[in-house]
Amino acid sequence: MTWISLAAVFFIAWWLMLFVSLPFGLRTQDDEGDVVLGTESSAPRGPHMLRAMIRTTVLTVLLIGAYYALTAVMGFGFEDIPRVVPDF
Repeated sequence: MTWISLAAVFFIAWWLMLFVSLPFGLRTQDDEGDVVLGTESSAPRGPHMLRAMIRTTVLTVLLIGAYYALTAVMGFGFEDIPRVVPDF
């Protein structure tokens, strides 16, 4: 796999992991008991995007690292899936 392909997979996985990790650690205005007039009570309370982006980057690096280890180092691919999954 070339570095351009790896960067493209990282980019796609990063965006997917961002949407997966956005709700974690989110505190709403209703949770804090301080609803600003004119806003929805379920709106986020304070900034949390930096933490979400850091969490997303760490999770994506781990995911892509595992993917790279399985494909490049250990030599597994999609054709190996039938041999890994047991017959029921």
